[in-house]
Order: sequence, then C-alpha cells, then structure tokens
Amino acid sequence: MRPYTPSHYRLLGQPVSHTIREKGKLLNRVSRLRGQIEAVERALEQETECSDVLQLIASARGAINGLMAEVLEEHIRMHIMDPAHEAEGEKARGAEELIDVVRSYLK
Repeated sequence: MRPYTPSHYRLLGQPVSHTIREKGKLLNRVSRLRGQIEAVERALEQETECSDVLQLIASARGAINGLMAEVLEEHIRMHIMDPAHEAEGEKARGAEELIDVVRSYLK
C-alpha cells in the first residue's frame, strides 16, 4: 500500500500538513530556541567563559533536536501510516518503533 501524499489528505478533507495543526506549539518552541541562540550570541560578545558558552550551545542543540523529534514523529504518524486505517497492526508497530528510535537518537 502506498503512503498517503498531501494531495490524498486534501481529497480526504484533512489538513495538508500536521505542522498547520500544531503551528502555535511549534512556533512557541522556535521562539524559545531563538532566545537560546541569542543567549549564545550575547555570551560570545561578552567573552563569557568557554564552558558557559558550551553549555548554552548544548542547550540550544537539545532544543532543536526536540523540535526535530516532534515534527518527525508527527510526520511519521500522518504521512507514513494512515492513522484512520492503521491504528493497529504491523505497520503501526513499525511506525511506533521508528518513532522510538528517532526520539532516542535526538536526545
């Protein structure tokens, strides 16, 4: 069975992208991420100790990885498996296993 494409979702009356549905939450994460990057910039401008700068960079990387994991997870759920027809079964289990791998990789 072929995966559903955005045009399939349009025909089914569903939103084209899960990012539209989660837009506010994702934009809030991006806003916090922007603040973290600005903190790195300020630290560099103020010649802050390298260990503190590294900590800020690690925090920003964690935030971007969290954003990536969230978007990837929803992408898998909405575009790789059809949630209306495959909530259970082998394909659904495979998708959940892939989501678990993505989450652990991006932590």
